[in-house]
Amino acid sequence: MTKLALALEKEGISAFRFDFAGNGESEGTFQFGHYWREVDDLHAVVQHFSGTNHTVSAILGHSKGGDEVLLYASKYGDVRTVVNVSGRYDLNGGLELRLGKNFMERIKKQGYLDIKDKTGTFDCRVTEESLLDRMNTNMHESCLKIAKDCRVLTVHGSDDDVIPVGDALEFAKIIPNHKLHVIQGADHYYSAHQAELASTILDFLKAAFQEDKTTSN
Repeated sequence: MTKLALALEKEGISAFRFDFAGNGESEGTFQFGHYWREVDDLHAVVQHFSGTNHTVSAILGHSKGGDEVLLYASKYGDVRTVVNVSGRYDLNGGLELRLGKNFMERIKKQGYLDIKDKTGTFDCRVTEESLLDRMNTNMHESCLKIAKDCRVLTVHGSDDDVIPVGDALEFAKIIPNHKLHVIQGADHYYSAHQAELASTILDFLKAAFQEDKTTSN
């Protein structure tokens, strides 16, 4: 998302990027689940900027972060422009691909699973608690609670092999004030489609901010 932040900066839009606990440069332990805990962390960030006379006009998240900005909108509703990039609609989906066959049986036996990436290098540890937290997080139920005046953009790559593009279509069915943009040929990380990703999001944000400005006048 670095190129997107640069594109926003060129348009005079300030962006604050941060990693949740256990991700990137943040301290703490990575959690496979704990979506609502991270939603509350995001709320703390929004409150921090609101307390320093800044206006948080939009929130954006990619993959798990995409789900979390939608959950945020369903719970707090204080940010009226939301961008979901490649979020997963069914949080029970993709588990066997990530965790392997018989994952429930194996995790109940030892309490955790160690996950490796495609190169065989250790990626993360998934605990039974974290897994169940993810499986019990209902995106459908939460998205139905998103207010009609909250503008939501979902962007997804047609060739995403991590989270299928069909998940984006499901979001489009149930979120009332929703725009869907599928980037043809893009993978989960938009490896060869960073420019289109940035322009799509930027156009949506500029239109939303202009609408807010017109309404306030």
